[in-house]
Order: sequence, then C-alpha cells, then structure tokens
Amino acid sequence: MAITSKTIVLNIVRFFFFIFFQVLILNHLNFGGYINPYFYVFFILLLPFETPKWLLLISSFLLGLGVDLFTHTPGLNAAACVMTAFLRPFIISVISSGPESLIGDTPTLGNQGLKWFLYYSVSLVFIHHTTLFFLEIFRFDEFFLTLLRSLLSGIFTLLLVFISEYLIFSGKK
Repeated sequence: MAITSKTIVLNIVRFFFFIFFQVLILNHLNFGGYINPYFYVFFILLLPFETPKWLLLISSFLLGLGVDLFTHTPGLNAAACVMTAFLRPFIISVISSGPESLIGDTPTLGNQGLKWFLYYSVSLVFIHHTTLFFLEIFRFDEFFLTLLRSLLSGIFTLLLVFISEYLIFSGKK
C-alpha cells in the first residue's frame, strides 16, 4: 500500500497533538518521582510500515525536539526518539515472519493482533524510556533506580497506549 495524502495529513495532525498533549497535560503528571508518562512515543509506534527510514528518523527527531523545546531538556527527548525510530524497523523484522505477515498499513492492535502489538509496543516503549532516563541521569551509580523508573514509566505509558488503541482503533476493522 502506498502512503496517501490522507495518511500524511493524519500523521501531521497526530504529530502536533502528541507534542501538545505531552507538554500541556502529561508533563504535569508525576507519581512519586518514578512514574512519568511519555505518551508521545505512541506517534512513532503509529507511523505506517512504509514510512521511509529517513522520514521516520527526521519526524521522530522533530517530535522529540518539539517536546524538548517546551520542557527545557536539551536534546534528551530527541535522542530517545531517534533511538526508538532507528530500532523500529529492526524490531518489526524480528517480531514479524515477513512483510507479507504485516496486515494493513499501520501497526495497530486491530491490524496486527494482541501478541504482535504487545511485543512491538513493549520493545519500543522500553527502548525509548531506558534511553531517555539514562541520558537524563548520565551516570551508572543509580543504575537500578533508573531502570526502575524506566520500567514503571514504561508500564504507565503502555497502559495509555493500550487504552488509546482500544478507544480509537477498536471500531476500525
């Protein structure tokens, strides 16, 4: 399937929605200092399979940079997003039996099924969160504490991703 103008417009709208939702609402949620939802990574997860790698990397960089500009975190979110986007094609190839096994043009729960989407989203969310939190702390003396933060924030982010999948994509079959 080719990427249509409708898909491009949809992803541009999603891009700005995720930045503003993250900055205006989710960045103000902090549960005990360990759980910070970083839902904007869902944008990277939802990009179509046929997105060229260069566009995947650039759009992910701009997404992270957009969050960085509003949160005064110079490049942390951008770096985590680029790492996630860089590893996305590899993760897709590892969990898929081949291009013919991918259903639809976007990786959603409804298109790919629970098992596939679970592996996909868990892998990419934890890659993003681990990269983000270790770059933020930038030392290993709090290794297990940072790993715990990544795990708890990742679980909360995944909860938001799956709730969104059920609310948005459950009726689109």
